[in-house]
Amino acid sequence: MPDMTSSERSALEEEYQRLREEHRDLDAVIEALLAAGSVDQLQLQRLKKRKLVLRDRISFLEDQLTPDIIA
Repeated sequence: MPDMTSSERSALEEEYQRLREEHRDLDAVIEALLAAGSVDQLQLQRLKKRKLVLRDRISFLEDQLTPDIIA
């Protein structure tokens, strides 16, 4: 994203950090559910889907925050 203002960049970085934290938290929840034994498969499926959505958004934000390097 060329010509990104510092406030726009800051907002993207803030969202990026928040999403990474949520992604880590979902990891912990999924592991805890699996360790508990009796797992609601629908709940597990929803958590995993949310985790994938977060991963996609995180990747998008990483692309926006990382400057293009012309080789």
